[in-house]
Amino acid sequence: MKHFTTLTDTYNFNNLLQLATFYKNNPFIDNHLGKHKRLGLIFLNPSLRTRLSTQIAASNLGMETIILNIDKDSWALEFNDHVIMNGSKVEHIKEAAPILGNYFDILGIRSFPNLQNRAEDENELVLNSFLKYTKIPIISLESACLHPLQALADALTIKETLLHQKPLYSNKKPKVVLTWAPHIKPIPHCVANSFAQCMELEPDYNFVITNPQGFNLSKKITKNVHITHHQHEALENADFVYVKNWSAYEDYGKFSTDSSWLLNSDKLKITANAHVMHCLPVRRQVEIADEVLDSDKCLVQEQAKNRVWVAQAVIATLLKNSISCN
Repeated sequence: MKHFTTLTDTYNFNNLLQLATFYKNNPFIDNHLGKHKRLGLIFLNPSLRTRLSTQIAASNLGMETIILNIDKDSWALEFNDHVIMNGSKVEHIKEAAPILGNYFDILGIRSFPNLQNRAEDENELVLNSFLKYTKIPIISLESACLHPLQALADALTIKETLLHQKPLYSNKKPKVVLTWAPHIKPIPHCVANSFAQCMELEPDYNFVITNPQGFNLSKKITKNVHITHHQHEALENADFVYVKNWSAYEDYGKFSTDSSWLLNSDKLKITANAHVMHCLPVRRQVEIADEVLDSDKCLVQEQAKNRVWVAQAVIATLLKNSISCN
């Protein structure tokens, strides 16, 4: 694994999850691995869990971490070629990225889509620019289209939950439902896309996506997934319900506040006493009702805790690969 920008960058998805579990039980066992190594975390958008979990993971491995908020702690960057830089963008990525590649051993990049031009977002200009010009391993801390670290934590959380309740699932494939939720503004597809990719790598699950008409994800992501526009149908006998909003893909950037899709306790009654997941931050009483978030079936805190261990597994793998190449 040279970079970690999508789940398909991993040579063996389950090996990475096993390593995350190993670090969860032995957090400091490889604290020599990152000695005299630096991790740069570059944020073009806000973050809470991603920022802190990645920093803690690197610290567990003995790495020094430096965080940079672009446009706040540094010059505003220009990513487009052949532009006359007479506006607010002070420095071009062609000059900035090679410097970062010299200063750091691994670089984490956090960027969001603009949700205005689908082609531009899918081109992943920001992430691909850093990949092109830094020449060091890159970790996606969320890009315009994907959030692989979150998906890894989600997968680990589901596996742990199944392990603790193994007798219940011995004779069937667990049913995992990704359900759209309302929101007050356009939200990226990143988490939903990566979770769908994750389920593609987990053939032992019965995976279903449910969303309103007009809110299907990209067919490139969901080509092998059962999709229904009837939430109640999808929730029947579900074992895990992942709640997440995303804006429209076809009518790009369109959003909806349709409160009929709020996940509440009444809807959970038709599930198989399902566990509820969300990547956070979550808007209470908009996406998920209070009584669901505050119940013992809610896994959001476990998902957040597992962000540390999957990040540690990714960083350690990149460090080991870098050492073996040298």
